[in-house]
Amino acid sequence: MAEIVKNESERQARYSPAEIEPKWQARWDADPALYAAGGHDEGKPKFYCLEMLPYPSGQLHMGHVRNYAIGDALARYMWMRGYNVLHPMGWDAFGLPAENAALKNDTPPREWTLQNIAAMKQQMRRMGLSYDWSTEVTTCLPDYYRWNQWFFVKMFEKGLAYRKKSKVNWCPACQTVLANEQVVNGRCWRHEDTIVEQRDLTQWFLRITKYADELLDGLEKLEGWPEKVRTMQRNWIGRSEGALVDFAVEGGASKKATADPSTPLRSAQDDTCDLITVFTTRVDTIFGATSVQLAPEHAVAKAFAAQDAELAGKIEALFAEQQKAREADELGAIEKHGVNTGRFAVNPFNGERVPIWVGNYILADYGTGAIMSVPAHDERDFEFATKYGLVLKRVIARKDGEEPELPFTAEDDGVLIDSGEWTGLSCVEAQQKMAAFAKEKGFGEPTVTYRLKDWGVSRQRYWGTPIPMVYCENGHAGVEPGGVVALPESALPVMLPEQVEITQEGGSPLGKIAEFLHTTCPVCGGPARRETDTMDTFVDSSWYFYRYTDAKNDRAPFARDKANYWFPIDQYIGGVEHAILHLIYSRFWTKVMRDLGMVKNDEPTERLFTQGMVIKDGAKMSKSKGNVVSPDDMIARYGADATRMYALFAAPPDRDLEWQEEGVAGVSRFLSRVHRLATKYSQVTREAAALNGGKSTKVEQQLLRRLHQAIAKMTLDFSGRWHFNTSIAAIMSLINEIVAAEAAIDAGEVSPGAVAEIFRNLILMLAPFAPFFAAEMWEEIGGDGVVFRTAWPVANEELAREDEIEIPVQVNGKLVNVVKVPAGSDEETVKAAALADEKVKARVAGKTVVKVIVVPGKLVNLVVK
Repeated sequence: MAEIVKNESERQARYSPAEIEPKWQARWDADPALYAAGGHDEGKPKFYCLEMLPYPSGQLHMGHVRNYAIGDALARYMWMRGYNVLHPMGWDAFGLPAENAALKNDTPPREWTLQNIAAMKQQMRRMGLSYDWSTEVTTCLPDYYRWNQWFFVKMFEKGLAYRKKSKVNWCPACQTVLANEQVVNGRCWRHEDTIVEQRDLTQWFLRITKYADELLDGLEKLEGWPEKVRTMQRNWIGRSEGALVDFAVEGGASKKATADPSTPLRSAQDDTCDLITVFTTRVDTIFGATSVQLAPEHAVAKAFAAQDAELAGKIEALFAEQQKAREADELGAIEKHGVNTGRFAVNPFNGERVPIWVGNYILADYGTGAIMSVPAHDERDFEFATKYGLVLKRVIARKDGEEPELPFTAEDDGVLIDSGEWTGLSCVEAQQKMAAFAKEKGFGEPTVTYRLKDWGVSRQRYWGTPIPMVYCENGHAGVEPGGVVALPESALPVMLPEQVEITQEGGSPLGKIAEFLHTTCPVCGGPARRETDTMDTFVDSSWYFYRYTDAKNDRAPFARDKANYWFPIDQYIGGVEHAILHLIYSRFWTKVMRDLGMVKNDEPTERLFTQGMVIKDGAKMSKSKGNVVSPDDMIARYGADATRMYALFAAPPDRDLEWQEEGVAGVSRFLSRVHRLATKYSQVTREAAALNGGKSTKVEQQLLRRLHQAIAKMTLDFSGRWHFNTSIAAIMSLINEIVAAEAAIDAGEVSPGAVAEIFRNLILMLAPFAPFFAAEMWEEIGGDGVVFRTAWPVANEELAREDEIEIPVQVNGKLVNVVKVPAGSDEETVKAAALADEKVKARVAGKTVVKVIVVPGKLVNLVVK
């Protein structure tokens, strides 16, 4: 052994990632089947591993590297475990940044985007990421966006896509409409300093609310999703059970202002303003209603204002206050102001007249835009009533008979008083019976409302998917002049013009292109005008992962059998910032495709992992913050493997990572150490036979124990815990053991078979984290085949068993110290070790130990007095 090691040490070379990594990337590029997903009949279990696709901004940063390194490590591990793996990548390539770049750089959006894709793809290759590029998807190309248009037509035919005039979110910076989900704290999701305005526009919507209950109920089945993401979606969907109740306007109101015919609430069914419909979750308190309050933009408020100029001015002032608070994101804390209209409504339950007020804190687009005010049993109503001297009428009492302080809002321990025939009922029972009574009498009904609104998908921008609708100028059977007509599949794709003048003026640039705008009606052949809005780019990302399964299909979005084989996604990886936007849209899209008969799964992904952010200079790493670290720079200095490993080692994957370049340098030094050792003992590893089973030395036993403990730990970490930082730490600990035992190995105290086992398995364990390095070392030691297609090592359970374990010792339930005992120790041994510990003896000195409780393998608790 010593002679072999001596000769081998003379030929060792320094670790040079600049030489190793390009060499192996060239080999992998020459083998397109290396990362290709297998067919459906290979007899292997499938594993669909996916990271969220990037926007092609032109440069990756370390935040991207962290995301992709996690997925890449998992994909390589699953290959080594014998799975048929699909690991694709694509480009979320439409969007406003391309238009901004066109203005800034005088480069057409398509050219700018495709250049960026080429640059980022090269970066991904240089990082050694294991993507199957034969499945690549680019959403701005017609072979993809034609299917966006196909889906849109299908949804239109099913009544899921519709057009209406409504109040929408307008970003002055983007010069386009935003979906509700794209407004964060009153500001644009792309421009944190831009207040979103409210405008009345006619827009296209997708009826996501049809699936509200299913989207909510389905969250209970997504056990592989982070609870924080599920909670965010539950809150966004915002299901509320209650009742709609009609209050008749005394004397009626003007018929000039009508309710929005597209809203699903009952008030929308009326074409007059003689009724005020309120939604309440506490119909049991309706006998305590002492006013009805309207949003400044409510149809009845507008009707009153049209008859009274002085009142109109006061209502306008309330609306201005509301808008100012909305723009400052202070609606929740707005000082509540109101104005009495001087008109009355009639409570349908008891016939009482209640005054009609208009309040600045009531929103037209929330619920029905009207509330019944019950100040004795609602904190917000109490505040308003106290300010304006309105009546407080108590109708709920405590079950125990005690007089509650107002406002008394509890319902679990409340009973109704002074509430007609419902007096004496519990609040919950009364809610059910009173809602049923309202329905029976025709002035209300039980109902469910949602915070979730339909998805506004119109964008007044150029760089997006054209909406495949035309407006027939002449009209024909079933379509009035100017009415909407969907294009047939044969007319798809509607091509996005390439030579377009991009401006910052409002409205889509497509409306200025005559050859695009003017067309013919596909039904009557008469003149027609194309829709000039484009689709929200979240349409692109709502189904892209299905296209990966059949990316070259020119007859359908994908083949059903291929999608059903790969779905659901086994592991999806991406940022928590997409919990509401992308993730809820993609769940909706999956359910629509299921109902179209295209897939059989209800949810797109079985498990979701949200990685932490990369932090630099106290802020999330991003181009807008100017704190981006380029992986190209790190790769040039330290190599791709060190850069990737640092991203996995510096913090648990679900925690934020504070960027430190010295950490990358440290990982590089570690790989140099492994390189030296693996090269030094490469001939031994190549030539040694398997372990002979004879009696081994203590040094050999310790090295093998550490090896198999590392294998066991990594296998456990990859099974779902994803503590890659501690997995890498276990490998580093093993290397430290090898370095400490180096002299003993050279002296022959470790058999050649043990050396071979240690280094073969060490390199296999490094393969998911440092693929270039592992490929080089695998070749160096004479390994057969591709290292990350070699079977993952199996831990010897006996060798992996801990030789010592740590046991916390408590005194009267309070931790005093931790003692070490041999693994498998009986209770008496553990008890003796606890009582012998110096800190424990000091704590119990002068006291009587009444009892010693030993929880095997967990803790010891001494009960003393």
